[in-house]
Amino acid sequence: MPTSPREVQITDQWRVSCDGGEGALGHPRVWLSVDRDEGYVICPYCDKLIVHEDFKDAVFKKFGLSD
Repeated sequence: MPTSPREVQITDQWRVSCDGGEGALGHPRVWLSVDRDEGYVICPYCDKLIVHEDFKDAVFKKFGLSD
């Protein structure tokens, strides 16, 4: 089973950006594409799990997360 990422973001977009969210302590902004088959993408810098809202239940189950 995959390990649980440290932060989760739910989105209604298929293309999203991530900058670590901590101002100067974050990371360079990267643009990521949510996989249209899996419904999520993981930021390669900070391991944030970004989930498309249509796949929330399946992805939460896969990673053992709860609301």
